[in-house]
Amino acid sequence: MNFSQIARPLCLTSLLLASPAAFAGPSPQGEWRVADGTATIRVHRCGAAFCGNIATTITPAGKDIHNPDPRKRNRTVLGIEVLYALRATGPNAWSGYSYNAQDGQTYTITVSLASATTLRVQGCVPGGGACGGETWTRAR
Repeated sequence: MNFSQIARPLCLTSLLLASPAAFAGPSPQGEWRVADGTATIRVHRCGAAFCGNIATTITPAGKDIHNPDPRKRNRTVLGIEVLYALRATGPNAWSGYSYNAQDGQTYTITVSLASATTLRVQGCVPGGGACGGETWTRAR
């Protein structure tokens, strides 16, 4: 058996066993400043998807008073998960859900990397409600 007969199966096996992250392109991971500058959201991997939590606020963090679950209305907004189940839908694009602590609503969203330093977030109220969007800038 020569080297190429041994090396080819080893290379193919290595490719098959490599983690999916090895093939991943750009991702939304990082810390992003929301459009009005009042908070940053830390986007991270959560299983096969991405999630995001409120990392910082420029004023003392308020309470989640608009949450539809009365048991959660006294919790601080700092650290709560506001983006979840973001899954790739194409190059530099993901879709999932966003919880907005300012109105207690959950939105379906699409997130796309407009550049290495800008993240476009667009959302709609499920069921055909109002839609809107904003651009976040990379904080870290």
